[in-house]
Amino acid sequence: MQKKKYSPRGICVIAIFSVISLVFLGSLFKIQVIDGKEYAAAGNAISVKTVKVEGARGEILDRNGFPLVTNRQGNSIIFDYAYFPSAKENSKRNTIIKTLIELFESEGLEWIDSLPIAVQNGEFVFAEDREKDIDELRTEILELNAYATAQNCMDALIETYELEEYEPAVARKIASVRYGMRRVAFSYSSPYTFADDVPVDIVAKIKENSYFFIGVDVEVVPYREYSDGELLPHILGRVGLISAEEYAEKKEKGESYALNATIGKDGIEGAMESYLRGSTGIKTISSDADGNITTDYAVDPTQGNTVVLTISKDLQEVAKEALSTGLEALREDSMVDPAGAIIIEDVTNGEILTSYSYPGYDISNFSKDYEELSRMSNAPLWNRALMSTYSPGSTFKPCMATAALEEGVITGETYYRCTRIHTYLHHNFQCLQQHKHLTMNVVSAINESCNIFFYNVAENMDIDKINEYASIYGLGAKTGIELPEATGTLDSPEYRASLNQTWQPGFTLQNAIGNGGSMFSPVQLVNYCATIANGGTRYQPHFIKTVKSADYSETVLENGAEVVLETGFSKRTLSLVQQGMIQVGTIGYCSNAFKNLPVKAAAKTGTSQVDRVINGVKVTTNNGFLITYAPADNPQIAVCIAAEGAGSGSSLAPIAAKVYDYYFNEMGSFDAPQNENELL
Repeated sequence: MQKKKYSPRGICVIAIFSVISLVFLGSLFKIQVIDGKEYAAAGNAISVKTVKVEGARGEILDRNGFPLVTNRQGNSIIFDYAYFPSAKENSKRNTIIKTLIELFESEGLEWIDSLPIAVQNGEFVFAEDREKDIDELRTEILELNAYATAQNCMDALIETYELEEYEPAVARKIASVRYGMRRVAFSYSSPYTFADDVPVDIVAKIKENSYFFIGVDVEVVPYREYSDGELLPHILGRVGLISAEEYAEKKEKGESYALNATIGKDGIEGAMESYLRGSTGIKTISSDADGNITTDYAVDPTQGNTVVLTISKDLQEVAKEALSTGLEALREDSMVDPAGAIIIEDVTNGEILTSYSYPGYDISNFSKDYEELSRMSNAPLWNRALMSTYSPGSTFKPCMATAALEEGVITGETYYRCTRIHTYLHHNFQCLQQHKHLTMNVVSAINESCNIFFYNVAENMDIDKINEYASIYGLGAKTGIELPEATGTLDSPEYRASLNQTWQPGFTLQNAIGNGGSMFSPVQLVNYCATIANGGTRYQPHFIKTVKSADYSETVLENGAEVVLETGFSKRTLSLVQQGMIQVGTIGYCSNAFKNLPVKAAAKTGTSQVDRVINGVKVTTNNGFLITYAPADNPQIAVCIAAEGAGSGSSLAPIAAKVYDYYFNEMGSFDAPQNENELL
């Protein structure tokens, strides 16, 4: 048989067809076998959403690595947009929300109620101190007039969310949740948190009734855990849901936050927010045509940095106990509820080792106790160490002595006799001390706290010159510490004019002994004391020692000693001032309390008068102050104690003695050598 012959053109066509077939078969094999699962999933997927997931916040440690604030795992009840009834299904949403609220309230549990409207005597009223939230509700959420009443707002909420069938109080609760969902822009990327830190038995009940609680889910999230909520409440601060104002502020700065994000509100949590905040992860949520939903992480969230404070947990405990016990012991001799502060600074670098304000509170229970705490007359929420300002009394005399010596108004050999009464421009100024010696120089005048000596000095100085030296010491101005602090006041004709008062020449004499219009905070006073102790270098007080990455592998921030000012005061001047303060601690008003200490301590006491209204009657009471440093011959730490209603500054010496006894007997050195990137 003769074989069939193909023309060259035919052969070419066959070859091309064969190649195309092979390519097609290869592609088909890759699609169906190799990439089959991926293509099948892609074919079925009807939507893919991405959700930002906040990383856990970083920890806060004391200077030796002791954990002050950490994270623990807890349960949040959230609404999952993928399953929760749609916005068109108001009835279903309302029924689920109402039943969930009833479940929580039957167990005495809190749920997140953020609506700035309350029910009082059967009427709707706006909540107090919620002006910004009220404005947002009126104009942004409900698009009503700026003058809309609480009833107008509730009417709009009831109509919008179809709540007409419910009693007013119940409608308000459901509306609060619906309002919260609106505020966070409830969606795939923004789930709504109904309740935080929910007990496992409630979680179980919700899970068991998942057929009813459609879209109500449990999310395991990190919660802040305090090793001791009463130890540093005013310093550590708290976290909470971001407010509309905070969200707008962060957005303006180019910082991205979710509408339901947790943010540091105050204290170190707020000041170090950018370091403590974890990095955001990306979670993808895919749903296919059959309604199946899968989630996966495209980017894992990571924990925030670790903030290491200058605070010593152990010293803080001792100081807290000493102050609390000491102030309570003074209660019987005082018409004022015990209140005050203690703050301790390392004189060599400005590190704050201790800061405690009394009375305090338990920050672990802040939300639960807030209403009661905010109503208490002794203001436990107020940080007296940083935010209160006081007329300093005789603790100002070392500053006055510095000014007079530096200006040549006096020398170490200048003597004045205490006559108990000093007459100036037909006005009498008193000295109430029982002096051992009636004729004194600057050293003995500091020790015996002689007003007459400093009245004589003040006659030869004007208030501007006195204030100049106070400013050099950092008094009457913010220190620049990381947390909010009071500015304080330097008395002057301009200041008095701002109060519609006329400056009187005698005001200069009153300010010379710390009983004029000048007002300083405890943190300013301790920094002033530290400057005297170290020989004239004013350091920046600070709470932050260092910031480490979460795994401690990297130092993100190293906060070393920062010199604000070299005062330039002569060694002779500071030596005389120091001698006077050393006498106070060794033979003067503090000597009995300090006599058994392992080191000599220097000090200056102070008492100032303040008018208070007690039981409806205006009475004059005393505040007591103590600034002190030790060891006297080689200073390491400075201490300031302020006590409202205390009879005298010398009554505070036993408190300082307990601190010194612990620090120099039991504590040892703070700065023991340690390896790089290692916390003790």
